[in-house]
Amino acid sequence: PDRPPGKTKMSLTSSRLVWRCLRSFSTGVKGWDSPNLPKGYVAEPSPVKGETKKMNLVEAIRSGLDIALQTDPTAVVFGEDVAFGGVFRCSVGLQAKYGKSRVFNTPLCEQGILGFGIGLAVHGNTAVAEIQFADYIHPAFDQVVNEAAKYRYRSASLYHCGRLTVRAPYGAVGHGGLYHSQSVESFYAHIPGITVVIPRGPSQAKGLLLSAIRDDNPTFFFEPKALYRAAIEDVPVGDYTLPLSQAEILHEGSNVTVIGYGAQIQPLRQACIVAKEQLGVSCELIDLRTIVPWDEDTIIKSVCKTGRVVIAHEDTFTGGFAGELIATIQAECFLNLEAPIQRVCSWDTPFPLVYEPFCVPSKYRCFEAIKKVVSF
Repeated sequence: PDRPPGKTKMSLTSSRLVWRCLRSFSTGVKGWDSPNLPKGYVAEPSPVKGETKKMNLVEAIRSGLDIALQTDPTAVVFGEDVAFGGVFRCSVGLQAKYGKSRVFNTPLCEQGILGFGIGLAVHGNTAVAEIQFADYIHPAFDQVVNEAAKYRYRSASLYHCGRLTVRAPYGAVGHGGLYHSQSVESFYAHIPGITVVIPRGPSQAKGLLLSAIRDDNPTFFFEPKALYRAAIEDVPVGDYTLPLSQAEILHEGSNVTVIGYGAQIQPLRQACIVAKEQLGVSCELIDLRTIVPWDEDTIIKSVCKTGRVVIAHEDTFTGGFAGELIATIQAECFLNLEAPIQRVCSWDTPFPLVYEPFCVPSKYRCFEAIKKVVSF
């Protein structure tokens, strides 16, 4: 009676009810108890030959930073709290190994971190900046848009800050709420002159990070923090790189092209398995890996083969990068399409806390999108 109509109070009991509903849903849907369905992160084989070691995503990132500092005397790692290892411990031990002049803390000022990194890179250093959470790059937006992205263009290639790499954890984590769970890749994909990379696991992260650090274009490297310790696999211990702007076909198929990146690859894997078992649908799963410049050729070739497309990402519907993919696919593959393209995204709301499982694209929503596109 003392609460305005339409207003509800979220209690601890309500949040428990949310999780109970999700558990009952997952156990009640036919096919989701399949023995072929992976439980947790799916480890992948090493992408290159040689000695490997089991690492989680944090350790793989640390190994990549270690090699970058070891092989490039101009490389510098800096950001808030990186001297003692950072919030997620990605840089533990690096200051002790390489000294305070090459691994050091910065003030809590994202605009200053990016501006400092741009200056370092312009003067010939390899600058690796860490932003504690991708949600907080926004105070440095002017430095990114009007400085880093345009430095080479406005000087007619006389100067550039191409050796700038910005690392940041992004995406849902289960308890991050509004300010620590956002997917911001589409903001920076919109800026000409910036490369955006998102790995799906430890071995991919190390190889792509080293490529990003050594690339001559300013690069944003977004790390799916939900996988920091959940993803464990055999990672090459040595120095290796993986190609930027090259998507990877994880599973070949003939009926539907399924596209994702980052942590979203995991629920997509599960949805593809259940689609095969329950619907007899053969899905071609593709990890985009580099958001911009993205691999149009691989996507177009796959879509021309399957005629149907499902795209999933944790970013919102409106303005999410799926819209850019859809526009290109529609323009290049229109006569090959057998059904409207489906996208599975987070809802157009601020990122919720206890309602996170209902917001992010789950394996159930991805499966329903596959089912819809093949039923058209």
